[in-house]
Amino acid sequence: MIDDPVFYFAAVPAVLLYGIAKGGFAGGFGIVAVPLMALAVPVPQAAAVMLPILLVMDLAAVWAYRRSFDRGLIRLLLPASLVGMGIGTAAFRYLTPDAIRLALGVIAVAFVLYRWAMHAPDAPPAPRSAGKGWLWATVSGVTGFIAHAGSPPLQVYLLPLRLPPAILVGTVAVLFAGLNYAKIVPYWWLGLLSLQNVATAAALVPVGVAGVYIGLWLQRRVNAKLFYTLIYAFLLLTGLKLFYDGLRAIY
Repeated sequence: MIDDPVFYFAAVPAVLLYGIAKGGFAGGFGIVAVPLMALAVPVPQAAAVMLPILLVMDLAAVWAYRRSFDRGLIRLLLPASLVGMGIGTAAFRYLTPDAIRLALGVIAVAFVLYRWAMHAPDAPPAPRSAGKGWLWATVSGVTGFIAHAGSPPLQVYLLPLRLPPAILVGTVAVLFAGLNYAKIVPYWWLGLLSLQNVATAAALVPVGVAGVYIGLWLQRRVNAKLFYTLIYAFLLLTGLKLFYDGLRAIY
């Protein structure tokens, strides 16, 4: 188990925020977990510690939203996300985490600015597009495998659909649960699931589960318009952070 106190100063809020996002509130905050933990440990180790925690949080999130998800979207997005995960597995040893952060930041910030410029909170629902769904789900599979940061690319496709908040959160919860469990074998194959990483994850699991139920409580008490406004705001903030961190590291 990791015994550096600095790691836990970063890891506890990171896991709590990810849990709140899993519960359906402030979904954009989920993508900052690995970067926060990476302040104290290498990015691959941070991702490895997060995976067992996510597996437990996924069970709580799927149970909470077991009656609130879109099966049609799952059938569309899951195969493409698995393709992206395969690409992420093949590229894991070659893609730098800083390049991933930079790319995620650009996607998140550009998308939010575009949607706000188009008055997104009041925009009519966009039509479903299989091509766009496959594109963004594949990108989400890549970034989700490398840094558990599949949310921004997927939101580029999902948010314009203007799904009811519970359906949006439930669909994301079911999709990412399937993907996270599919990561177990490639993470083991890459040598990331060491005893130290798994033991550290076990110590942080209660924090993550608490976060899920906090997020669930908040999501059910925020109206739909405010919910989407907050999602866009949090996505913008996390996008800016990822962009800054990636740019600073590269240059």
